[in-house]
Amino acid sequence: MRGIWRYSWLAWCLAVAASTVQAASPEPGLSADGPTAQELVAGALDLTRGRSSYAEMEMVVQRPEWQRTSKLVAWTRGRKDALIRFTAPAKDAGNATLKQGEKMWTFTPKLNKTIRLPFSLMSQSWAGSDFSYNDLSRTDKLLEYYDLEIIHQVEDDGHIIYTVEAVPHDDAPVVWGKEQMVMRDDYVLISQTYFDQSMQPIKRMETLEIGELGGRTFGTRMRMAELDQTDSYTELYYATMDWDVELNDRLFTVFSLQSGATP
Repeated sequence: MRGIWRYSWLAWCLAVAASTVQAASPEPGLSADGPTAQELVAGALDLTRGRSSYAEMEMVVQRPEWQRTSKLVAWTRGRKDALIRFTAPAKDAGNATLKQGEKMWTFTPKLNKTIRLPFSLMSQSWAGSDFSYNDLSRTDKLLEYYDLEIIHQVEDDGHIIYTVEAVPHDDAPVVWGKEQMVMRDDYVLISQTYFDQSMQPIKRMETLEIGELGGRTFGTRMRMAELDQTDSYTELYYATMDWDVELNDRLFTVFSLQSGATP
């Protein structure tokens, strides 16, 4: 009996040890080393913003019956503040959007009208494009309101490509059921897919070109499109990018939004 008891005790210890190793092991295809999901998302956010930034961009809105091209300039500060202003065509020049923390305003100079956007309007189209006001204001909300997890990784063309799934907290002030981001180990975002509350993919932002501007490598041409609309999309091109520029606090104010002030 004593020998049987010792054997049973040894078998139990081995079973516990095996289960502990299995629980500590990564999922198949995932490495135990490398960045966390939070680090990947934070790195992707900071890559295109830095401490501060200035950008000149071109936006093309494509529809079956027409196409519209606009030019914009944008300033950002950290993950919270941004000012985007249209410079062309002439009929849209001066139209601007300001994000200040969690708050957002739009300004239309022809009407001399400033609107503070409530949360109920944040999912509306921004400037008639496939981007919404939510897409502009997201910044670090992914880090604040979502649970992040690396669900897949693969090596391709000298980079490790990660897929990060973002599931919002139950009380998160967001409209999507979940999001999935595909990004490289150097934080370049490859794609971002948005799912509705039924977990059906609705729209996707894809990086079409990766290049270097201002000494950083990132996605310089992006396309946002509804997944059921093959002939409608919006593309955003970065023409100029400067990082860690000196910006005054007054730039990210409603007064600056309305006056058209620049640094």
